[in-house]
Amino acid sequence: MSVTSPDHRLTPLERRASAALAAVFGIRMLGLFLIMPVIAIYGQAYPDYTPLLVGLAIGAYGLTQALLQIPMGMLSDRIGRRPVIIGGLLVFAVGSVVAAYADTLMGVVIGRALQGMGAIAAAILALAADITRDQQRPKVMALIGMCIGLSFALALVLGPLLGGVMGLSGLFLFTAVSSLLGILVFVLAVPKVEARSGKGDVVPLRGELKNLLSHPQLARLNVGVFVLHCILTAFFVVVPMQLVTGGLASEQHAWLYLPALLGSFALMVPLLIRAERKQQQPFYFRIAIILLAVAIVIISFIPAHWPYLVAAIVLFFAGFNFLEATLPSSLTRFAPAGRKGGASGIYATAQFAGAFVGGVSGGLVQQHLGLFGVGIFCLVLLLCWFIISFGMTAPPQWQDLSYRVTLSNDQQARALAQALAAVDGVEEVRVVQSEQTAYLKVHKSHYNEQQIATQLESFQTQA
Repeated sequence: MSVTSPDHRLTPLERRASAALAAVFGIRMLGLFLIMPVIAIYGQAYPDYTPLLVGLAIGAYGLTQALLQIPMGMLSDRIGRRPVIIGGLLVFAVGSVVAAYADTLMGVVIGRALQGMGAIAAAILALAADITRDQQRPKVMALIGMCIGLSFALALVLGPLLGGVMGLSGLFLFTAVSSLLGILVFVLAVPKVEARSGKGDVVPLRGELKNLLSHPQLARLNVGVFVLHCILTAFFVVVPMQLVTGGLASEQHAWLYLPALLGSFALMVPLLIRAERKQQQPFYFRIAIILLAVAIVIISFIPAHWPYLVAAIVLFFAGFNFLEATLPSSLTRFAPAGRKGGASGIYATAQFAGAFVGGVSGGLVQQHLGLFGVGIFCLVLLLCWFIISFGMTAPPQWQDLSYRVTLSNDQQARALAQALAAVDGVEEVRVVQSEQTAYLKVHKSHYNEQQIATQLESFQTQA
């Protein structure tokens, strides 16, 4: 049995690959987000304009993403990551061109749905798993997450600026070109690898799907990200028009979003620090939910004046960014050892499904009940999430370790798992013979690495 001790630094290959994958992911998400701050305004120029179609245009990508995320991840296991990622980016570019040249809003909806069919998130995460070691994967996932957040912030600023210059069709052509740029970055910067991670470490295996779905804390996080992105897309069905009503022309929205985002970060960072330091994440989750609710109340029930709307947007994004940062972090801590990828696949599906439901519901409710109805819809969702959050617990302070092992049968795997589970500070052990890997979840502060190494060496001698 060979033992690989964990190394806490990224190798040059891991740094290069993770930076390139994060850039590709960020470029693609920028294209998805770019129209969100402007579609409610420019969509009125189409002959078939309705608020429902605007909502569909915002959220259509979420439906195809949610449906195809896991199948595309599995396809990448069969034919390789690179063909799936390059093909997905090409599909995204085609969808962007379809939306750019559509002369109806329904055509834009079809283009957005095609954009979402290039569902490459699972394949990118899988490739990150192939290229990086297990103990370094949280760093890589954090980098990808930061690039997604940055792309969303850039979209809020660039969308109104570019939209004022090139219109909605120009924005879609811009996203098509950015997708081709993503292919270029991917081909030139991401190294080719022959490694494969176990399927369950990327997308959930059928046998483990039920356990991941029924995990009480993971289920609450999945509900949370569904509600969060549902409200986000519903929010952008109405907010751009409210800003115009409040006296701010559409081409000036970028200059509102930029300081509002900076202000939201100023509120969010202290919340993040205090939540982590005090280990009171559920309490601060509820504070963030309240911030979202206050923002919705200001936007929906107070007459539109841009100073009030600025305050509402600051509060909204302070709550949104806090939750967007802490939900995935909590997910990785609650996920069973060796199954972060599967749990993340379910989480991503819930996230994209929320984006679709929010866009459609926001547009439908606005069409029939107006802004007041959208506000009530969002507040009811937040109330449900607020109640569910009382069943949350603070994420345990675990550290994940993985060791390469040599096993010839299931009996050896069971014996090794039993021996490692007896070590002080080891909370969970998962030995996977097909992957020749032992996954451990240990207490950060009081696990004994030397005892783990001793058990592994002892088992090697006996074997």
